[in-house]
Amino acid sequence: MGELGRIHQLLVPVGGLRLAINLEVVVMTWIVILLLILFGLATSRRRSLVPRPIQVVGEILLAQFYGLTEDALGEDLAKKYAPMITALFIFLLFSNWLGIIPHLEEPTKDLNTTLSLGLMGFAVAHYVGIRSKGFKAYISEYFQPIFFMLPLNLIGEVSKIVSISFRLFGNIMGGSIIIMVVSYLCWNLLLPPFLNAFFGIFVGTVQAFVFTMLTVVYIAVQVK
Repeated sequence: MGELGRIHQLLVPVGGLRLAINLEVVVMTWIVILLLILFGLATSRRRSLVPRPIQVVGEILLAQFYGLTEDALGEDLAKKYAPMITALFIFLLFSNWLGIIPHLEEPTKDLNTTLSLGLMGFAVAHYVGIRSKGFKAYISEYFQPIFFMLPLNLIGEVSKIVSISFRLFGNIMGGSIIIMVVSYLCWNLLLPPFLNAFFGIFVGTVQAFVFTMLTVVYIAVQVK
């Protein structure tokens, strides 16, 4: 149980401060990126009218998330942002599934990962909102329905980042803690592998989908 709070960090001095880099998360994230590259190559290589199973998986993911993005944002914006939404889901899916492999950890178990993805969605949503409405109309919405509601409206926008980030982080970290505790109690017999598969495959898939759809909804709210 002592490994639960153990973090391998690289401390980099920056000015008078020390920048702490979580080495485990960096390595695991690059493993996920490598898997994404291999998946992309496998799905796009030797495409044919009679697709191979891996090509079918890729086409289903693209078609489904393009359709969901189009329903929320419209055809024009879907062409621009559906690839990003699909890539976000696949990245989260692979990240959440990575913990199933022995000696590997989920990058999404670190709050820095989920928070950075939440900030990315926040930035994209507000960028799209400004481009769609114009800066004046975009800013005026923060003073609705009355001008002194500005602080509450700003807090509401920031809370979206906190909500989406902590939801994913809490579910993945909570699953890891449950698996670790049960493993020590049951000596790694039948139950821990079942829990590992449940939290990794089922909960990991659901949380990746929820995070992705919330990102789409946040963008859609800024557009409309």
